[in-house]
Amino acid sequence: VQLQASGGGLARAGGSLRLSCAASGRTLRGYTVSWFRQLPGKEREFVAALWRGGPTTYFADSVKGRFTISRDDAKNTRYLHMISLKPEDTAVYYCAASSSLILSSLRSPTQYNSWGQGTQVTVSS
Repeated sequence: VQLQASGGGLARAGGSLRLSCAASGRTLRGYTVSWFRQLPGKEREFVAALWRGGPTTYFADSVKGRFTISRDDAKNTRYLHMISLKPEDTAVYYCAASSSLILSSLRSPTQYNSWGQGTQVTVSS
């Protein structure tokens, strides 16, 4: 499956953004779709995931209560809704998908075989 991430941009602290992860080639229904973020020189960090088949979601502690994931199967797209943004949310965000992920590997970037290009999110204080 090919992924394309979009929706990043500049937001003020306390603001909101919605990231999109649009898929082509295959339906996302059988895929766990996750979001990761990365700062220069840092490792890619798990942010959130929608387990294949849904509706189970997982979130990093740092974003719980502020980020949610939704799906639009008709558009073959997953969304990351981000509210109450903080400057520390600034990063390049990536979506990733895997059809064979096991739960214990959810947060490991190496377990995903499909990645979208990154989209920059910048939160100003």
